[in-house]
Amino acid sequence: MAALTGRTALVTGASRGIGRAVALRLAAEGALVAVHYGGDDEAAKATVARIEEAGGRAFAVRARFGEEGAVDRLFRQLGTGLDGRGLDVLVNNAGISSGHSIGQVTADEWNRLLAVNVTSPFFVIQRALPLLNDGGRIVNIGSTASRFAVSTQIGYTVTKAALESLAPSLANELGRRGITVNTVAPGAVRTDLTAGYTSIPEVVAGIEAITALGRLGEVEDVADVVGFLAGPQGRWITGQTIDVSGGTYLGPIA
Repeated sequence: MAALTGRTALVTGASRGIGRAVALRLAAEGALVAVHYGGDDEAAKATVARIEEAGGRAFAVRARFGEEGAVDRLFRQLGTGLDGRGLDVLVNNAGISSGHSIGQVTADEWNRLLAVNVTSPFFVIQRALPLLNDGGRIVNIGSTASRFAVSTQIGYTVTKAALESLAPSLANELGRRGITVNTVAPGAVRTDLTAGYTSIPEVVAGIEAITALGRLGEVEDVADVVGFLAGPQGRWITGQTIDVSGGTYLGPIA
């Protein structure tokens, strides 16, 4: 029997990239997956279709984070899709990036970064708690940007560091219910959203040169770690940040 048979999961930002890979992974383990997305109907349908073609179960929920009432809309649809069942796994993956240094970040960009990357997952967790079954799992997708000095991603870095900081306090609060809370922090991963730099050979070569395992990440590399944390083998890990970067920037490589 698959590890998550009979369980339910919500993955935010699951219509593409890492979120899609996580949704596919959890569905392959037997979970009924709520595929959250912001606005790309076709991409969300494609994720659900891939899950169903593989024999899994999924449904889409649409809510554009950063817009007023988005979390309410998400949970109305989630409640309908779950049909009275609780939630076992919550993966906060949805997020936006920034390519600006501090002198270029506008107030509007800053507020949107906070709204999507910090405020939305915070209140998704808050709303999910009454639904979350004892023994459940919360996994937040952070970034190795929180441990690197990358001036052109400063806004994104601050928001990911804030998201990462939720795990220890939530793990303490929810531990008596057997609920684990962890952060998975990917490094450079090939997705359509990172194609702007992962399609440039010189940039890729530079990243590979400072990565112990010598390559960029693939979405499955991240999804497999989330799947581990969501399953029974992850029951004794909580309040932690797990670096999933292939050992990027650990120090000089001989």
